[in-house]
Amino acid sequence: MTDIARRAATPWHLWLVGLLSLAWNGYGAFDYIQTNTRGEAYMRASGFGDAAVAYFFAMPTWMYVPWTMGVWGAVLGSLLLLARSRWAVHAFAISLIGAFVSVIYTYFIGNGLQALGPIAHMQLAILAIAALLLWYASAMAKKAVLR
Repeated sequence: MTDIARRAATPWHLWLVGLLSLAWNGYGAFDYIQTNTRGEAYMRASGFGDAAVAYFFAMPTWMYVPWTMGVWGAVLGSLLLLARSRWAVHAFAISLIGAFVSVIYTYFIGNGLQALGPIAHMQLAILAIAALLLWYASAMAKKAVLR
């Protein structure tokens, strides 16, 4: 049996999840670019106070690796999901690892809770969504929806 014959039909929810995840992760990419190109001006326009701006400027260089993995892995995963590629699972796994390291840094290494206040908890929502997207892509791969 060929791959085409084994491939399952595309369920409607794949398109919904794919488009919603692309919108969500696209905003994350926009925020990443703006934070890294406009810096303080963007952060101030987003409502960040002095402590939050200082927190981001004091972030160690190594933290840009998991942040980049989290953001761009998620965008790539969303695009690959819409393309029905099994590589979406790998991209979402990379994104989840990046999000997990970011949460560890914010909660246990950096002073993120103090500097960011309640907005620091947004990282837990990001982590949960990253885990759900990985689960969904894995389920679609197991059902042969992703090729």
